Formats: sequence, structure tokens, C-alpha cells
Amino acid sequence: MKKFFLIPLLFGIFMLNVASTCSNDDDSNDDDDSSSSTIITQTQNTIVNGAWRVTLFSEDGSNQTSQFSNYDFVFGTNGTITANNGSNTMNGSWTTGTDDSTPKFIINFSVTNGPFEEISEDWQILSTTSTKIELKHVSGGDGSIDLLTFEKN
Repeated sequence: MKKFFLIPLLFGIFMLNVASTCSNDDDSNDDDDSSSSTIITQTQNTIVNGAWRVTLFSEDGSNQTSQFSNYDFVFGTNGTITANNGSNTMNGSWTTGTDDSTPKFIINFSVTNGPFEEISEDWQILSTTSTKIELKHVSGGDGSIDLLTFEKN
């Protein structure tokens, strides 16, 4: 008789263990989604305030920051970008999103060559503060890493 009592008890303990493990997995996924959402919202709210400059553009380990000297970038709430250095104006667009729970900042300038083509990418958001946004892009072709940092003027 005792054997019949132990079997359901052991089964019940097993099921509680499985349920608690599944619950913990779900919580960690929610935290990842929440973290991505928070950094995206912070980036969206920050980038539309004021003018920004490129303080770092590193393409596959080569510093190319000087290509953006004297350009002020203004990011509109409607998803537009204007980069102006006093004599040249470049227009583009920006948006945000996620890719495999990775927060992304997507820049698009409709040019076919030059530095503005090089920053037209889907950038991983590394960090955002009220005065600095750090981005990273890993090439799908050769795995090279580009870095892009905007700082508020």
C-alpha cells in the first residue's frame, strides 16, 4: 500500500520541479526582451534631441572618423536624418528594431559610394547615454567589425 502512495507523491514532486524550471526560463526571456525594449526606447528618445557629431567611425579596425569632420547630424522624430557641414547636406532615414533580441539602430543614406554609404547599416546598440550613443556592426560577409559613436554637440 505504501508503494502506491509514493508513486503519485514522487510524480507530483517531479512535475513541480519541471514547472518551476520552465517558469524560470520564461522570466529570463522576458528580461532580455525588456532590456532590448528599454535601450531602444532610450535611444529613440535621446537621438532626437539636438545635433550630434561622429566622434568615432572605425571600419574593420581602420579609423575613418575624419570623413565626417564638421558634419552635424540631426535626427528627426519622423525618422529622417540630416547631416550638414555648412556646404554639403546629406539626407537619410533612421529607425530602430531588434534582431534576435539584439537592439538595433538602422541608418540609411541613399548614396552609392562614400562614407555615408558605409554608415548605412543596421547597427547594434551597445550603449546610450544622454550625450553619447555607441554602435557596432558585424559584416555578414567577412565578419569584420565597424564601430560608430555619436556624441551630442
